[in-house]
Amino acid sequence: MIEDSGPPNNESVDYPDYGIKLAQAIVAQKAERGILVCGTGVGMSITVNRFPEIRGALCSDIYTAKLCREHNDSNVLVLAGRVVGVGLAQEIVRTWLNTAFEGGRHQRRLDKIEQIDLPLKSKGET
Repeated sequence: MIEDSGPPNNESVDYPDYGIKLAQAIVAQKAERGILVCGTGVGMSITVNRFPEIRGALCSDIYTAKLCREHNDSNVLVLAGRVVGVGLAQEIVRTWLNTAFEGGRHQRRLDKIEQIDLPLKSKGET
């Protein structure tokens, strides 16, 4: 099933709201994967990768889209709407959606990443 949860028009929005919504849906297993589009894609990438179990990949070429699925089991594709043209974006999405995770040595590496336990900081703490 495909669900468009983006803004209803081209007005400026706070992109973290949309990244958070998508990441929460994946963590809650309401979605398996998602695609985000913003100006450069950097802010969306930072936002979604703050969540456990999210592997967001900013892709601006087909090769990266293929490898981020094969090697990293990326579950969020981030596209830069101001950087990548429509035709290329369509090919990136098609490649990302149709590429499977290879597992094997790549799974071992993902397992190591999942074991990273970063200390939590309270607001105002340095």
